[in-house]
Amino acid sequence: MSNPEKVSVEVDGRKLALSNLDKVLYPAAGFTKAQVIDYYQRIAPVLLPHIAKRPVTIKRYPDGVDGKFFFQKNAPPHPAWVPTARLPSPGSTKSRETVEYIVGGDLPTLIWAANLAALELHTPMWRLARAVKPDLLVFDLDPGPPATVVECCAVALLLRPLLTELGLDPVAKTSGGKGLQVYAAVSGKSSEQTSDLARELAERLEQDEPELVVSRMTRALRPRKVLIDWSQNNAAKTTVAPYSLRAREQPTVSTPVTWDEVESCKRASDLVFTADDVLRRVADAGDLFAPALNG
Repeated sequence: MSNPEKVSVEVDGRKLALSNLDKVLYPAAGFTKAQVIDYYQRIAPVLLPHIAKRPVTIKRYPDGVDGKFFFQKNAPPHPAWVPTARLPSPGSTKSRETVEYIVGGDLPTLIWAANLAALELHTPMWRLARAVKPDLLVFDLDPGPPATVVECCAVALLLRPLLTELGLDPVAKTSGGKGLQVYAAVSGKSSEQTSDLARELAERLEQDEPELVVSRMTRALRPRKVLIDWSQNNAAKTTVAPYSLRAREQPTVSTPVTWDEVESCKRASDLVFTADDVLRRVADAGDLFAPALNG
């Protein structure tokens, strides 16, 4: 007897059994698993190029955003067609020498992961073809309360000319939470070199703007300031992918934004975008994060 809670679908020639589609994963918004899957299916044309050939760590919320969650580096049981790669995992919290990662880039795998309530997708700054050789430089701007994304925008606007002076083309996206992230495509650098560059620029801004910027993780230093987390460039670190949902009260998204939007941000709410907002933005403006694909 078939399970009435499962729906068989075909995605790009791959057969999937979707389950519990009516399950509410964002209770405050009434946003269901079916809506999560629908969002990822519709956003895939702009999302997939950014995670293609990257090892993907998924953050799963089987009981919704108010329930328990877990990061999953090792690929869970999966169909044979789900691409994976076994990679070294030095310093793993579970003392594993290697991890079999999901590899991003195709729609069936994205929908399969969404069906596992993988609300968030996290990736490193490098792709498998150039393992641990980054194609991205990232600055994760994290506000220390009462600072908000408004202060993060001010810091991003200080970072932007420093990066353009280096011949880079920076782009910005919200974290989908409280912060902002600035990326730039790079090539020919090691993770150590991108980390050193990010640290140098963070420390320079901290020196120039000590009331606004901090480059050290020390919690006592962070209230009212914006932490420039340059450590995300470490080859072992991951950052939430562009267009990924976030597990917040509302189904917010890590959303690419224009520099005009960064400059005009006056309230934290100015840069909060839900799944529906992002789909409309992409329909209107395409992939604002496209310059990050040029590494």
